[in-house]
Amino acid sequence: MSDTVEKPSGEKPAPSVKVNDRRRVRDDVDAVGTEPGQPAPSASASPAAPATEAPAGEAQRLHAELDAARKRVDELARGLQHSEAEREAFKQRLTRERDQLLDLEKGKVAMVLLESLDDLELCLSAPDGSPLYQGVRLIRDGLVRKAIDFGLERVELLGTTYDPNLAEASDMEVCATEADDMKVVAVSKAAWRLKGRVLRPGRVKVLRFVKPAEA
Repeated sequence: MSDTVEKPSGEKPAPSVKVNDRRRVRDDVDAVGTEPGQPAPSASASPAAPATEAPAGEAQRLHAELDAARKRVDELARGLQHSEAEREAFKQRLTRERDQLLDLEKGKVAMVLLESLDDLELCLSAPDGSPLYQGVRLIRDGLVRKAIDFGLERVELLGTTYDPNLAEASDMEVCATEADDMKVVAVSKAAWRLKGRVLRPGRVKVLRFVKPAEA
């Protein structure tokens, strides 16, 4: 297809422009690019979509493994805490038993020391002011200091109300004053404590109130 444009007379003719239309129109091709007689492309002919079932199953498996791992970690943590608690309890029990054993052995040594003090107290029961008496008293005082440094505590009983947990009443004296009833008036053997526990009870003389009519 070509067109020629002519100019009026008196003017030089312009070069002709020739247009070639190379497009071909086919009415027999439909909008989707199929020709008559050819079947339309079906859905099955399209490229297959990637399967989603496999990734979903893999995610479920990973979640299950993660939950199992968390449970295992929790079990191990509880087991570790239980082991630590048992170890601490065993350590405390071992410390208590060791302290009790040491206190027992210390008590045996203390009893020997107290027996020596009792003998010295007996020697000092009749003061005479002699050099021997003074020397024995110095020895007694030194042993008392050693006993205190050892952890022993002497219980003062004289003038207090009689307590059977601290001493035994080896002698009793009748008194007419009710306020003096069960009062300790003499100590023949001192009472001693070790760490707050009575290691050896004392021996005392106690007043006992009796009404004059019943005397």
